[in-house]
Amino acid sequence: MINFDFSPLYRSSVGFDHLASLVDVATQYDRGQSSYPPYNIELLDEDKYCITMAIAGFNLSELTIQAENNTLTVSGKKQQPKEKQYLHHGIAERNFEQRFQLVDHVKVTHANMTNGLLNIELIREIPEAMKPRRIEIQSSEPALGNAE
Repeated sequence: MINFDFSPLYRSSVGFDHLASLVDVATQYDRGQSSYPPYNIELLDEDKYCITMAIAGFNLSELTIQAENNTLTVSGKKQQPKEKQYLHHGIAERNFEQRFQLVDHVKVTHANMTNGLLNIELIREIPEAMKPRRIEIQSSEPALGNAE
């Protein structure tokens, strides 16, 4: 296990105290997260993203997409099929659950399924109150050019 020392970061920043927990969550996902189904994460524009998952064999009623507390969870639960006798069974149709950690202000805009690919589009919308703004500096001292 790798431990990170974030104390230098805490000395020069404000509000990043949850960073250590995010790193911990990310390292836990790598250990326990399955690679099924395969997926891509694509940057469409500066603030637009698309997650594409290959979910051949699943229909819409077997899929669930849920966003909660900066976590996007995509799960698929196959209904119990009739007993089949396979000579070769190479198509994976097992249940799955994939979790994606979302940064603040990233929201799912919509999802669609085409040709066995599930596309989930996301957008980052930063509220006006959080965008950079210029702060006027005021002085209680008289201006230097005004001698009275």
